[in-house]
Amino acid sequence: MGLNPWSNGASVDIDAIFAEFGIESIDTVSRELPELPYFIRRNIVVGHRDYHLIAGAIRDKTPFYVLTGFMPSGLPHLGHLMVMKEVVWHVQQGGTGYVAIADREAHAVRGVSWEKCREYAREYLKCLYALGYEGQTYYQSRNERLKDLAFEASIRVNFSDLQAIYGFGQETSLSHAMSIITQVADILFPQLDGGPAPTLVPVGIDQDPHLRLTRDVARKLRMFTVEDRGGYISVRSKNAPEAALESVHAAFPGSKKFEGHVDIALSGRDAVTAECVSVQERVRLIEIEYGGFGFFTPSSSYHTFMPGLQGGKMSSSLPESCFGFSEPPDAVGKKIMNALTGGRATLKEQKELGGEPDICPVFSLNLFHMVEDDQELEEIRRKCMSGELVCGRCKKETLERVVAFLAEFREKMDAVEHMVEG
Repeated sequence: MGLNPWSNGASVDIDAIFAEFGIESIDTVSRELPELPYFIRRNIVVGHRDYHLIAGAIRDKTPFYVLTGFMPSGLPHLGHLMVMKEVVWHVQQGGTGYVAIADREAHAVRGVSWEKCREYAREYLKCLYALGYEGQTYYQSRNERLKDLAFEASIRVNFSDLQAIYGFGQETSLSHAMSIITQVADILFPQLDGGPAPTLVPVGIDQDPHLRLTRDVARKLRMFTVEDRGGYISVRSKNAPEAALESVHAAFPGSKKFEGHVDIALSGRDAVTAECVSVQERVRLIEIEYGGFGFFTPSSSYHTFMPGLQGGKMSSSLPESCFGFSEPPDAVGKKIMNALTGGRATLKEQKELGGEPDICPVFSLNLFHMVEDDQELEEIRRKCMSGELVCGRCKKETLERVVAFLAEFREKMDAVEHMVEG
């Protein structure tokens, strides 16, 4: 099953994608968090890879990063806010934030001029700061260390990889491939900048190809693998310098050194997980001493699509599917009042059978952003499903919330404009 990060389509079978690509349900780790954010409580964030590393860092107050990127191919809209809110929440939980402006991708894939990229990027950054973001931001095109890391990552990727993951063909430009490698470097950059630590990348499910590629590259950039072999832990070289392997041997008294690997006896099977982690961390430090990266394989979380007002994916290239933060209230009102709903064909059927909020773009506005109180949201759902709340009235009430939200959010964006660099 293919996933295209640049498509405007939102029709994906999440269960099938999770099964095919090994993504786990967020329910397997959500209980490890000290508190649940609303985007998990409301089943907006539904899947993850290795989120237990992030939950553990939050719980134990140890370092971790949270990173995302935005392609400035148009003005930001409501569909971009979810990932921004996820980043802000994780920063508030103790994470160090990084946000990349993917201007190289916008220029290569969408043909957006560099000047327009900067113009759009300023609006994205204003949105982030208005939501309370604290952390680093950078443009791909201006980050020389990122470019060096992208070059190093590119050594571990060939065109058959890109063809298998993205469906690239002979018509694909080299700049498109370069933008992909730059995104790989984006995901790994926090660890290059601040030292190895667990890193979360919150994304929509359509962005998973980038995570799969980056996780593979991160593993290939390591000097060693650490494996539980039953009665012992084996540290195996991946073209590591011989001196580094000797240092691993010296770091674990009683270990046995062979050609290409060092085997370390376990003190007890009950402690195997803790011992593996301890060995992994010591080996990581040795790797860094010898010029390696020591990267943690990045973690990811996956949120569902916020549907466009006319169905499908909310996208700036489909103006009727969304609204921006500077659109006048009458234009926003027209879009909402003309939006598709989960209502029935007739008013009589609506009152008899009730609506279907889970497939309704208008209800999704409330679910994702417009109603903060869970009980209030559940009451809207109940009234819809019982037929008590009809679509026309629901649209009007939702529009009132949207207009109030936009007015407040614009004020916040104006107040933080000074924080955005040119």
